Amino acid sequence: MKKILKIFGWLLLAVVVGVTGLLIYVKTALPEVGEAPKLKAEGTPANIERGRYLANAVCACMDCHSSRDWTKFSGPLLEGTLGAGGERFDQKVGFPGVFYSKNITPYGLKNWTDGEIFRAVTSGVDAEGKALFPVMPYHAYGNMSVEDISAIIAYLRTLPEIKKEVPASEADFPMNFLLNTIPEKGEHLLKADESDPLKYGQYMTNAAVCLECHTQQEKGKRLEGMDFAGGFQFILPGDDTVRSSNITPDRETGIGAWTEDFFVKRFKMHSDSGYVPPAVQPGQFQTLMPWIVYSRMTEKDLKAIYAYLRTVKPVKNAVRTFSPKG
Repeated sequence: MKKILKIFGWLLLAVVVGVTGLLIYVKTALPEVGEAPKLKAEGTPANIERGRYLANAVCACMDCHSSRDWTKFSGPLLEGTLGAGGERFDQKVGFPGVFYSKNITPYGLKNWTDGEIFRAVTSGVDAEGKALFPVMPYHAYGNMSVEDISAIIAYLRTLPEIKKEVPASEADFPMNFLLNTIPEKGEHLLKADESDPLKYGQYMTNAAVCLECHTQQEKGKRLEGMDFAGGFQFILPGDDTVRSSNITPDRETGIGAWTEDFFVKRFKMHSDSGYVPPAVQPGQFQTLMPWIVYSRMTEKDLKAIYAYLRTVKPVKNAVRTFSPKG
């Protein structure tokens, strides 16, 4: 009996040592995405304008890195908060910890090199080498062209400085360990090649992060076979629940019956000069979809996204997009 207990004790010790070693490795050796590149974002007028367009109309950088007014439909950005960060994503809305969007005005990025910003946006590692939680979809941005990411960086350098300190993010256990395994070096697989309409549509769909929000997830993993089929659940301020829509070409539950013209107008109605986001009372229909942000996309880019979405697998998935609190 003593011999069995002794063997068991040694086995337990080996397991403890092994797990401890693994945790130390994950905490100290990861994430490993390489050094920040020696990159300089060219501040030419054309480059800055391209970055302005991508950051404000396509990639929705300012959607998360500014404050939104949830008393109005679709949560338009609050004036004077552009790029200041500080938006909180915590356990109350389903996150494994407390995460804050960073201040990406020149005040927040003053000590970051262009290469460090590039690595954070495309690989999920900050200037200090720490892993970023993928509420910022760096896996998608890591597929964008180096030129477009550089243009966004050039634009960020021109933002008005907002002196706002943002708290440090804190992941819960075990995410505080698992987080280090998530970042991956961007591969920049897609190119903004307008000569191939479908590939260009795929590029813009990726840049607009449609897949990430319109695909249901479990424990941070997209459900297999459910790409673009909606159902990703979000909790809004006030505790109402919204779920992303099915945007596959299924005719009954997706957008298969939508014409190109209807698709484009669905966005552009929010950019009309006379459009004012209506007030939304607690319990009334609300959406997380930043319609005003995406309404700034050009018709060409919206048509490209529509054309690409027509090619994805139709998935029959009826989604209840809004549930009031209680």
